[in-house]
Amino acid sequence: MPSCRLGLGLPQMKHFAIGRDVPQVARAAEETGFDSLWVFERVLFPDPPTQGLWGIEGRPWPDTYRSVADPLVTLTLAAAVTERVRLGTSVLVAPLHVPFQLARSLASLDAASGGRVVAGLGTGWSLDEYAAASVAPYERRGEVLDETLDVCRAVWGPDPVAYEGTKGTRTTIAPSEVGPKPVRPIPVLLPANSPRAARRLVDRADGWMPGAAGPARLAEEWRRLTDLAAERGRTAPIQSVLRANARYTPKPYDGPGRAPFRGDAEQIAEDLVAHAAAGVEEILVDLQASARDARELTDVAAAVHAAAREAGL
Repeated sequence: MPSCRLGLGLPQMKHFAIGRDVPQVARAAEETGFDSLWVFERVLFPDPPTQGLWGIEGRPWPDTYRSVADPLVTLTLAAAVTERVRLGTSVLVAPLHVPFQLARSLASLDAASGGRVVAGLGTGWSLDEYAAASVAPYERRGEVLDETLDVCRAVWGPDPVAYEGTKGTRTTIAPSEVGPKPVRPIPVLLPANSPRAARRLVDRADGWMPGAAGPARLAEEWRRLTDLAAERGRTAPIQSVLRANARYTPKPYDGPGRAPFRGDAEQIAEDLVAHAAAGVEEILVDLQASARDARELTDVAAAVHAAAREAGL
């Protein structure tokens, strides 16, 4: 079996005290042997929402989204108490951020952490979040993501930094010194959930951030992406980090039709092994939704890590 790195989602949800729990979980995860720590982004919980979860009509938003700590603040807390693990976003919703400010924040975090940031960016799906916080209408989300990629490349590059957006974009940077610079080129990972998004990834990004939807589907999506890369002449390898939102149960889950990443540590480890066989380099397992507190999250994460290594991952 190919080797596969393991990452852990940090505690951002309402039932955690981030100032206390993020450093505690981050330190423990690094000591346990996790390779990376990850955050996600939800900026509000509409009540009632104008659309269902992920835009699916009638699908309720989970209560765990009622309060989600800012992702970059969370990563900063983790960076301050760790030395080795990489620090990733899965994902930042790029159109909810001013591109120049986001580029500077990521560069500063990379400099502060000694070059450990991985920038997973996406366009999001919530119309309510766009109405409250976006820099452009939802219909222009792809355009804003493209501009964000351009601005990041400029800001992270050598001085003087200069940028002039195309017609209809927001950013203009007069020739300037902009620092601090990242310690090394920050890897940018993108989703590939549409033909246009897949082309953007192949042409402009370092890697892919899929969601866990079963090993067979993952393998097929990975095959299509590598075929597209060959078709478009890409020679650089595509990095890959799979997000697995897990639901831990103390005892083995024996109900009908067990969903991937639902069950005890050994069952979650089985799913990690099955998905790793599809060829992804790293799997981020997020266990925070089913953990009552930071102590339980730390213990469960250690058990899942041990079970995965025992299973040969």
